[in-house]
Amino acid sequence: MRPDLLSHPIGPLVRLLALPVGIGFFFNTMFNVVDTWYAGRISTEAVAAVSLSFPLFFLIIAVGSGISSGATALMGHALGAGRRDEAELYAAQTISFATLHGLLLTLFGWLATPFMFRSMGAHGEYLSLAVAYMGAMFSGSTFFVANQAHNAILNATGDTRSFRNFLLLAFILNLIYDPWFIYGGFGLPPLGLAGIAWGTVTIQFMGTLYLHHRACRTGLLGGLGWRGFLPRRNMFLELARMGFPASMTMLTVAVGVFVITWYVGRFGQEAMAAYGIATRIEQIVLLPVMGLNVATLTLVAQNCGARQFERVRETIRTALKSGILLMCIGTLLVFLFAESLMRFFTKDPQVIQIGHEYLQIIAFLLHAYVILYINSFALQGMQRPRFALLLGIFRQFLAPVPTFWLLAIVLGWGMVGIWWGIFIVNWLAAGLSLLYIRKTMLELEVAEGIT
Repeated sequence: MRPDLLSHPIGPLVRLLALPVGIGFFFNTMFNVVDTWYAGRISTEAVAAVSLSFPLFFLIIAVGSGISSGATALMGHALGAGRRDEAELYAAQTISFATLHGLLLTLFGWLATPFMFRSMGAHGEYLSLAVAYMGAMFSGSTFFVANQAHNAILNATGDTRSFRNFLLLAFILNLIYDPWFIYGGFGLPPLGLAGIAWGTVTIQFMGTLYLHHRACRTGLLGGLGWRGFLPRRNMFLELARMGFPASMTMLTVAVGVFVITWYVGRFGQEAMAAYGIATRIEQIVLLPVMGLNVATLTLVAQNCGARQFERVRETIRTALKSGILLMCIGTLLVFLFAESLMRFFTKDPQVIQIGHEYLQIIAFLLHAYVILYINSFALQGMQRPRFALLLGIFRQFLAPVPTFWLLAIVLGWGMVGIWWGIFIVNWLAAGLSLLYIRKTMLELEVAEGIT
């Protein structure tokens, strides 16, 4: 039996919702770690190609996550306000909306991938590997986005376990599929680096089937019949209104990675490989915060819909305190074991040294990421996603471009200048987000006559 998100104590609810998500994201990150490890067994060039592909792959993630968080907020508000029929219609329309965007992403990817990689400096075998890898990923865009849409339905009702189960199974399957698809066997030809991507797409397709079954069991999906899935202009506009800023906020991360990639690429393939490996390690350390993000979004959305703003404030406060405490441990581990962590993925001494320098600086940035993520998801739950978009543009493009140029090139700090630029820009953004979330909560409470 699922707990009541509108009446049960906030602290236990945050833990109850966050823990399955955190576990799920752990296995999702381990999925990516396995991919990176196998790419490293192929060559340093293969690892660099995967790292180069990340900004484009993040485009798929951004669209899916934006639709998911926007739909979760809309369905959560409707459920919190007692409008279940509206929530059911949003659920069906979310699936249609996601499917359309998945198909558009596939078309865009097939057309734009070679040009984008050339603009980032790839050529020859390096370019061929990246195009083959990312072409396969774009072929499965519909499954990636559909899975996020189904997860929105589950999250809105407080079910964070089903997606965790999918991510756990995906990790196990990936341990089998990566070597099989890379080296071939049982009738499958060796696909090399592209095999990692095709294995991922196959697993995402399986996930779509499972998550659709679980979403149907919530009662929000299927009650309207096939007509509920026919696109409705007003519903699509609402999903776009909520999902587009969230997707664009995520896309600013892709832009930010593109900017970093452009600067790092000036220092060679070893630097690119080091950055790709180090960011995987960073993702692992930040996993507990991913669970807190989803718990914050779900609880804020339902309690905002029910006009229980004190519970909204308590949710944000609890999530921030928990995340900051967890990242104290993360900072210590990353700073002390940076070199050992890099050695797990590569034996290249130059790659290890570059990644070691990055991790020892970024270890003290983890708390800023906690603040940025939780506040962004809270604003999404309040149906106020625009500030997160503006902040994303600032911290991923407007501030990094001149900062990297000044530190890395004008002052001659090289790659270390890029790492310190990331540090400075994100801490500044975290401070701005704290000021804005406080201002927003006061406005909501004043409008409701609480203060």
